[in-house]
Amino acid sequence: MPLVAPTTVHKVTDDSWSEVPDLLAVEEPLEIRLGFGPANDRQQRSVSVTMRTPGHDEELAAGFLFSEGIIQSPGDVLSCRHCVQDADKEGNVIRIELRPGVAVDWSRLERNTFTSSSCGLCGKTTIEAVMAQTSGPLHSSLIINPLVVNALPDTVRHRQTAFAHTGGIHAAALFDAQGMVRLVREDIGRHNALDKLIGAAFWQGWLPLSQYGVFLSGRIGVELVQKSWRAGVPLLTAVGAPSSLAVHMAQEACMTLVGFVRNGRFNIYSEPDRISQASVSAS
Repeated sequence: MPLVAPTTVHKVTDDSWSEVPDLLAVEEPLEIRLGFGPANDRQQRSVSVTMRTPGHDEELAAGFLFSEGIIQSPGDVLSCRHCVQDADKEGNVIRIELRPGVAVDWSRLERNTFTSSSCGLCGKTTIEAVMAQTSGPLHSSLIINPLVVNALPDTVRHRQTAFAHTGGIHAAALFDAQGMVRLVREDIGRHNALDKLIGAAFWQGWLPLSQYGVFLSGRIGVELVQKSWRAGVPLLTAVGAPSSLAVHMAQEACMTLVGFVRNGRFNIYSEPDRISQASVSAS
């Protein structure tokens, strides 16, 4: 499936009205199914349906299941593939088969999946649930120069192919201490973009991401901190603002949280020691 779809728009400016071609970010549903159980009694269960931009679906599924604590390593997975629905085998249903013996705690999916800001979970319950499936506060020797942080929006934007065509898609990027962007994943959903990024790292055996930072193209909600904490990310940066619960969770995780990365400035909300002060003067 393509990332973008053609359309025609009426473009209106101060003194003109014209009909011009344009491109839209594609949005399609993806159902994630889980195959599990002993070899002689395999079962299947649908665990999630999410609206996503097609592409990197295997990473999206793995990143989601890892973030929710259902799988721990690639060794838990026998296979991950689309259910065949068309000639390109790129349908809207993907199935992950777990190895026999991998136990599934279904209550984790029911307890920890944050679907909206009105999901009904209080802050204390949310953070306690996440802490239960992490190894505790993050420990990392990662130190980042402020110039690296300031360069991230432009660096990542140049890697966003779908955004360049549509202007309507989110990105999540993985970068190292030198500012090298190692991975970029795009999706119409902020959560999906991060799941794809974490899933890519999962399949490559890079987890935990204790020596990397993550950059997000939007705001930082608590569920994005949750996913990053689970992946061992010590530094989470974004163009937008964090929520109060996101800051609270980052503090509990000992994660450096950075917002409003734009126009040569940014705000640090927690664990400022991971940002070097060598090139700046405090005021």
